[in-house]
Amino acid sequence: MTRQVAVGMVWLAMSGCAIARSAVFREPDVTLQAIHVTGLGLSGGTLDLVFDVFNPNTYRIRSTRLEIGLDLEQTHFGDALLERPLDLSPENHSQVIVPVRFEWAGVGAGAKGLLKGQAVGYGVTGAVLLDTPLGVKRVALRGQGNVPLQMLLK
Repeated sequence: MTRQVAVGMVWLAMSGCAIARSAVFREPDVTLQAIHVTGLGLSGGTLDLVFDVFNPNTYRIRSTRLEIGLDLEQTHFGDALLERPLDLSPENHSQVIVPVRFEWAGVGAGAKGLLKGQAVGYGVTGAVLLDTPLGVKRVALRGQGNVPLQMLLK
């Protein structure tokens, strides 16, 4: 009888550790992969920001809101708000596309020239709200680097 109780206690301890390990929240890794120019006009244009998002957790998480500010070549280009749910699979990469609208008046006449380059320096700031099994988490987004600029309009 004592042997069965000991085996049962060991099993409970191991199950508790597995549950506790899976309940830890790790922030997703968000990387800007590309910027696609989707439209240009007299007053401004539109861009699609293409992000790679890796969910390192062993459970599925969903975003409820994504807020992004975009700077290109040290000039603020625009802000984006994405309120549609995003489903991030456990321990997997997901591609997330965020549309951004901008106006030429807001970015200055000199910024028009950077849209003719192959790559641009970028800065991204913002936050994403994530619905997890541990509750809602707000994760800050911040990144900078160089990214390919792809013109979708020919």
